[in-house]
Amino acid sequence: MIDHLSLQVKDVAASAAFYDAVLAPLGAHRMMEFGNVIGYGVSKPDFWLGPVTTPGEPREVHIAFSARDREAVAAFHAAAVESGAEVLHEPKEWPMYHDSYYGAFVRDLDGNNVEAVCHAPV
Repeated sequence: MIDHLSLQVKDVAASAAFYDAVLAPLGAHRMMEFGNVIGYGVSKPDFWLGPVTTPGEPREVHIAFSARDREAVAAFHAAAVESGAEVLHEPKEWPMYHDSYYGAFVRDLDGNNVEAVCHAPV
């Protein structure tokens, strides 16, 4: 349903360093750059970062990235912690979503709630 998503960020270079680190364990990497706009993906760029271009205060966005397994969720979490992210929820099962939902949540540099989730059963 969603082809791609773009976030406006205060500091593109700092946010790019954060997403370079946390997306690598999920198999994603920088795929395109147009000046200060950066596209990440696995097979095509479907997650983008760019500078703030609209007036007003940004609102929190929740983004959940797919992880191939629970180890990738843990590696995402470790990379986020190493990058100085605020930990919202350590990696764990979330049975209220469904039996095999395993995710970790952090806050990025712009206050967004960023998650890595694995849906595969144990």
